[in-house]
Amino acid sequence: MKVRSFFAFSAGILFLSGCGRAEPAELTLWGGRQSTELLQGQAEAFMAENKDINVTVGIEDEDTLKDTVLGNPAGAADVFCFPNDQLADLARAGMLSEITEGKEAVTEANGGEESAAVQSAMYEGKLYAYPMTASNGYFMFYDSSYFTEEDVKSLDKMLEIAAANDKYVMMDMTSGWYMYSFFAGAGMSVQMNEEGINECDFNRTDGEVTGVQVAEAVLAIASHPGFKCGSDEDFQKGVEDGSVIAGINGTWNVPVVEAAFGDGYAAAKLPEYTVAGKSLQMGSFAGYKLVGVSSGSKNKNASHKLAAYITGGDRQLERFAATGEGPSDTYAAASEEVQGAPAIKALSEQAPYAKLQNINNSYWEPMVSFGNVICTGNPDGLDLQTLLDDTVSAITADPSK
Repeated sequence: MKVRSFFAFSAGILFLSGCGRAEPAELTLWGGRQSTELLQGQAEAFMAENKDINVTVGIEDEDTLKDTVLGNPAGAADVFCFPNDQLADLARAGMLSEITEGKEAVTEANGGEESAAVQSAMYEGKLYAYPMTASNGYFMFYDSSYFTEEDVKSLDKMLEIAAANDKYVMMDMTSGWYMYSFFAGAGMSVQMNEEGINECDFNRTDGEVTGVQVAEAVLAIASHPGFKCGSDEDFQKGVEDGSVIAGINGTWNVPVVEAAFGDGYAAAKLPEYTVAGKSLQMGSFAGYKLVGVSSGSKNKNASHKLAAYITGGDRQLERFAATGEGPSDTYAAASEEVQGAPAIKALSEQAPYAKLQNINNSYWEPMVSFGNVICTGNPDGLDLQTLLDDTVSAITADPSK
């Protein structure tokens, strides 16, 4: 049984009506561990303005939110934070309360109905969540005391410099989220169709660049003395101990990297990499964090009010200050402090090469297996076309069977 830490806040005030004492609405709000303190403060501020609502803040990792809610719908919080790639499954299962009242205001604040932020919160033409951040993507962190702005345009050059200094450029190649960047750069794609099944062409055998050529390129990168494959935790440890001087990661690690690199702290879009003798710009997934209201909430009006509050422009600026995550709200995103942040600038530069993440869970485990083969240098000498065919077959399997 999963154990959660709860932080209870009580407004402590009941209001009186003509027929007696009315109980306040009791809400539970779930957010990731890294933003617990932030949500605590926002919940307190919300209750100060809404004395007929009590909010209890609980920890639920955003990456596992969908599995937790679908596994125990009755135990779901009234309001919860999650990444946009989970929205379709939650909405399809009827777990999200549609946003109707105030929909226009939410849409306008986040750039209009055609914006990627709003589209990430929609399912079958209906708005099911409130956009909260626009920075759930990735880019290149680097220490400018080792690299120039020209150096970081080329992954080959960065690896050469890192090796010459007995340091590393780090990336988690066992994660399909990051590994996608190489295939996307070569014009390949993965996306979920209307039936909820993934379509993927990473094993492509024709075209200007084939899947095998991409696999050969990433094998060469993984074996380079200036490269190290590592998890998010490995990246944090590496920049702190000085062994990692650059790495592909995201805004959630801004505080760690900024503290470690000091005056050398810098960020840029992803570099170009070499495949089949060609220099190609690495692509990426664009991601958003959302806030949803449970369809099973007993206090839906109060829940929507809370969700709208914690995703408002001012609250998004508070989140940016606390976690470095970029706002989806256009007013907040245009602020001087956000525009001056290296990580947000890097995401903006990467945006033309980023695609909205829209895939089901069948994608992740096969990419872990593929990435493990790459990170270890294909020790068993597996045929790369067969490896890619098997990977794509698993990715495109019907998740309902």
